[in-house]
Amino acid sequence: MKTSQDLGIRPIGNLLTKMAVPASIGILVMSIYFIVDTIFVGRFVGTLGIAAITVVMPIMFLISSMGMAIGVGGSSVISRALGGDNYKHAGAVFGNMISLTLAFALLLVGLGTFFMDEVLNLFGAKGAILEPARVYFKIVLLGVPFLAWAMMTNNIMRAEGAPKMAMLVMLIPAVANIILDPILIIYFDWGLAGAAWATTISYFGSAGFSIWFFFFSGRSELPLSLNALKWRFSILKEISAIGSVTLARQGTISLLTIVLNHSLFQYGNELAVAIFGIINRISMFANFPVLGITQGFLPIAGYNYGAKNWARVRQTLRISIRTGTLIALGIFTLILLFSKSFIALFTTDPALLEPTPKALILVFMATPLIVVQLIGSAYFQAVGKALPALLLTMSKQGFFLIPLVLILPSFYGLNGIWYSFPIADVLAASVTYWYLQREIRKNLPLEDYTEIPESLEASALSANEVN
Repeated sequence: MKTSQDLGIRPIGNLLTKMAVPASIGILVMSIYFIVDTIFVGRFVGTLGIAAITVVMPIMFLISSMGMAIGVGGSSVISRALGGDNYKHAGAVFGNMISLTLAFALLLVGLGTFFMDEVLNLFGAKGAILEPARVYFKIVLLGVPFLAWAMMTNNIMRAEGAPKMAMLVMLIPAVANIILDPILIIYFDWGLAGAAWATTISYFGSAGFSIWFFFFSGRSELPLSLNALKWRFSILKEISAIGSVTLARQGTISLLTIVLNHSLFQYGNELAVAIFGIINRISMFANFPVLGITQGFLPIAGYNYGAKNWARVRQTLRISIRTGTLIALGIFTLILLFSKSFIALFTTDPALLEPTPKALILVFMATPLIVVQLIGSAYFQAVGKALPALLLTMSKQGFFLIPLVLILPSFYGLNGIWYSFPIADVLAASVTYWYLQREIRKNLPLEDYTEIPESLEASALSANEVN
């Protein structure tokens, strides 16, 4: 039996665990890597080293978003094609994803090479920061095609029902970087160049592993031919329709960062910016299980939607939202009980220790509701409905949070910024819930829906495997 067929047969609860846990671990380790990398550069290179990485990292995030956008868009099409038993179309989509990713990656390398100073200046490399940023960027630019490839193929592995392999694509660069940082920065005394080479080599390793998986391991189900690499407008349109949602989300987050930093500085100076910096780092860790469930949900929903198995799509929605909400509720409870302890991990400054716990609790106040918004928007991505996926994905940050951050501080000062987060969560979750219920009634026929007990699904699977 093909691995992807598990997505249409195995119990939803077991499938969600199988898909979500590796994704959660990958997200967690990547979060740890970003913090550890900054610590090494800060302690052994200095302030300008941190400034250089701060300037270059958003550029790398933008590049990785291109690979991720192609991966998310293409994997949505592949999931539905596999669910419909159309392996020929899945292979054609895979081929177009490869050529599209390589084309974009090489284009970005060319632009970065010829317009290096202009790009760095655009992202804030001013004065003394420019030279170290140039040193760092010049080296990590070599890893761009490998980074884009890794981010693209990571999503396809999940679409094929291989979440552990997808997890390794994320783990390899994180672990390699953590190992290489002290060797290249401290032992070889390469400074910032050592940090850049550690990052670039880690991208090589991640891309090398995914190349092995698809072309040499014999585990991938996707057929590939030279003809599949030729761009087809209909396929590119399918990929870009859903992939643009990811790009729009990253663009909205970038705009939100600009608005937040401006408002924080205006109503609370550097201290407020530092407070949110700590909250943001805690958020990276706290939300990784919920983000993992969202990643695990996508291929299951996409496959069963493609197979027209509406009962399993409904059940996947129900179990994912219920499980994610319970986890998010547990996260908020821990934040509520141990907010001061969490803050103390990052700083001993009394000026930060006093106001930050209250701000942290306010920002996380509506955390249990974010699952509805995340899963709801992910559902529309999974089933290939680009417009509602785009609008719902942008709803929290773009339609609610940015306007609230601009308006509420005029009435409530700095607290207005913290109030904006739970209000935006409530509004985005409400809109998503209404739209999702409307979609379920219209396109997941209730007459075809019978709740499938997990025990009966497991029994049916066992009988199928025996036969």
